[in-house]
Amino acid sequence: MAEAGSDKPVDDGRGAFSTAGPGAAAKSGLDLMRSGIGRSLDDRPGIGRSLNFWLAEVDDGRVVFEGEPGRESLNPLGIIHGGWMLTIIDSACGCATMTALEAGVSYTTLETKVNMTRAIQPNSGIYRCEGVLLARGRQIITSEAKVIGPDGKLYAHGTSTCMVLRPKS
Repeated sequence: MAEAGSDKPVDDGRGAFSTAGPGAAAKSGLDLMRSGIGRSLDDRPGIGRSLNFWLAEVDDGRVVFEGEPGRESLNPLGIIHGGWMLTIIDSACGCATMTALEAGVSYTTLETKVNMTRAIQPNSGIYRCEGVLLARGRQIITSEAKVIGPDGKLYAHGTSTCMVLRPKS
């Protein structure tokens, strides 16, 4: 099993390779997500470290990420690359999906669609991305997320379709 802060993916007991840590297969998705709140920079998954965002809130069917995009996410025009917004939306939708899963079950994203409504300037503050479930099916779960800036304005919104991965019996 991976230790806290380790980037080395290992089989976490669900047949998935992740950095979720020891005992992940025995925890519900909601419990796994709750254990990620407030993680230090070193304990965040790699994507959160490299793009400077973190898990701030978790409820059943809902998660909130916060992030402060900076120089690490600039595009050649000097504004935050749209991939930062797509990634935080994909993360929020996927993690909202994860909250609906029982122990030993995982998911994969089938599709994420994002609409960006305005550009983000680097080092302009903390942005919030809330992801919520729209439909909980046995095999397919859909969710939506939106990125709100420190000025209260909408910067992007999107939806994801995820497929539930159950262990083979």
